[in-house]
Amino acid sequence: MAGQVELDERLLAYVRSVSLRDDDILRDLVAETASMPMLDAMVTMPEEGQLLALLVGLTGAHRVLEIGTFTGYGTLCMARALPPDGRIVTCDINERWTRIARRYWDRAGVSDRIELRLGDGTQTMAALLAEHGPETYDLVFVDADKTGYARYYEDALTHLRPGGLIVLDNTLYFGRVADPEADDADTRAIRELNAALYADARVELSMLVMADGITLARKNKVR
Repeated sequence: MAGQVELDERLLAYVRSVSLRDDDILRDLVAETASMPMLDAMVTMPEEGQLLALLVGLTGAHRVLEIGTFTGYGTLCMARALPPDGRIVTCDINERWTRIARRYWDRAGVSDRIELRLGDGTQTMAALLAEHGPETYDLVFVDADKTGYARYYEDALTHLRPGGLIVLDNTLYFGRVADPEADDADTRAIRELNAALYADARVELSMLVMADGITLARKNKVR
C-alpha cells in the first residue's frame, strides 16, 4: 500500500497546473489579502476555495452558513457554486476585512447571493436560529477563532439539516496538533475538537490532509 506523498513546492505547483481553475478576480483577492501585514498566513489556499465550491455542488446546497468571512475568498467560491436562488449567510467581526470582501463579491456579480452579518459568531448563530429555526442549512463552513470551534461545531449541527455537511478549516493547525511541545490555547482547542469529532456518532467523518487540514463532518440522517 502506498504511503502519504510528501507535498513539496514542485509537486504543489504541478497539482495546481493540472487542477486549479481560478481566475483574475480570485487571484487579485489572494494578492490583496497577502499584501496585508501579518495576515498572509490567513489567506485561503486557492485549491481549498475550489474544493468548497465543489462541495456546495455535490451536496446540492441552496443555503450555506459560513462562520468567519475574512476577506471573502471562500464566500466568493461558494456563492458562485450556488444555484440562482441559493443564499449564503457569512459572519465576521471585522468590518475592515469584509469591506475588501464586498468589493470582490460585487466584481464577481454574486453580492445578491450573500448576506453578511457583523458581530460575535455565537450570537449571530443564535439570532439565525431564532429567525429560521433548526436544520435550515445544507452546508456550514467554519473558519474563525479556534478557541470557539467546539461551540461553533455544536451550533452548526443544530442549524444543519440531516445529511448536510460541516466543513472545518485548520484542523491540523500548522502541524502543531502533533507537536507535544505546542500547548497554546488555539492548538489545545483544535486537538480537543479533533478528538471530540472522532468520538461523535452523530456524524460521518473524514479529515483531509490538504492546506492546513480540512475536516468534513456529515450529519447523520434520522433513521
